[in-house]
Amino acid sequence: MTDALKQVQDLKARMQTSIIGQEGVIDRLIIGLLANGNLLVEGLPGLAKTRAIKALAKNIEADFSRIQFTPDLLPSDVTGTEVYHQSGGTGTFRFEQGPIFANIVLADEINRAPAKVQAALLEAMEERQVTVSGTTHKMEPLFMVMATQNPVEQEGTYPLPEAQMDRFLMHVLITYPPVEDEVKVIQLVRGEEKSALQPQSKAEVDGKTVPKEKPAPIPQDAVFAAREEISKIHVSDAIERYMADLVYATRTPELYTEELARWIEIGASPRASLALDKCGRAHAWLSGRDYVDPIDVRAIAHDVFRHRLALSFEAEGDGISPDKVVDEIVSQVALT
Repeated sequence: MTDALKQVQDLKARMQTSIIGQEGVIDRLIIGLLANGNLLVEGLPGLAKTRAIKALAKNIEADFSRIQFTPDLLPSDVTGTEVYHQSGGTGTFRFEQGPIFANIVLADEINRAPAKVQAALLEAMEERQVTVSGTTHKMEPLFMVMATQNPVEQEGTYPLPEAQMDRFLMHVLITYPPVEDEVKVIQLVRGEEKSALQPQSKAEVDGKTVPKEKPAPIPQDAVFAAREEISKIHVSDAIERYMADLVYATRTPELYTEELARWIEIGASPRASLALDKCGRAHAWLSGRDYVDPIDVRAIAHDVFRHRLALSFEAEGDGISPDKVVDEIVSQVALT
């Protein structure tokens, strides 16, 4: 086991202490970080979407920024703007960075902001830069946008365009925890409230009582080292063809089953193939393998495809979910 893998596993263990019953979500957040992609996290209110992302950010040596999206937000509130500064009788315009200039950016309730503000994220997410007044400002080497959205609220929201949805590496769903985990959530929050009311915890060192120190955050170098190791993960010709066949099946569903032909209106873009490759290699690395197995591809297929498939009116009328469509695709496409 490499040092980078040990540190990433330590990161996962730390996140699990504050997030109960969402191990799959934690894995997806870490995979997104390692694959250098942006994530869309969706779930009903109170399911720890923001908490999960904050748990990742606080355990990494990185700057964290949270943007609360609202209908009156302006693009400059996200990217920053040129501000006039006057000194000594002369004045100049200087660029004041917005909250997008951080290592990990939480775009909270992204579907509450209008299209112009949502579009302000596009260049940063795709090009890793922001252009204001004709000047380009580069993002940090470690940069990741994690956006959340609530699926049940319709009034005062602006659905993300399909083209922008495609720019997210994965679409992660958070569901209700089982009742056993809900009990643990109650106990966890009660313990956190109790700790906040008590004086700083202390430990005894060499007979002296000293304040307990929090563990140092995981350094950014560990993330970059992990990415370098992931880039060397072996992907066989058969696995490459399997990933391409999965994506191709979304474009030619009539070649597989009548149900798929009725359900799928528009298939996935080439970004889906790239996402399967990136996330599949990251999943294999986290599993301790130096090669990609079909298990790795199937494990992340739903997160890669669910926001890239445009379903027909017939499928929506019948209550067919994107995940059910992906289940059918995975069952029909064989590894050759």
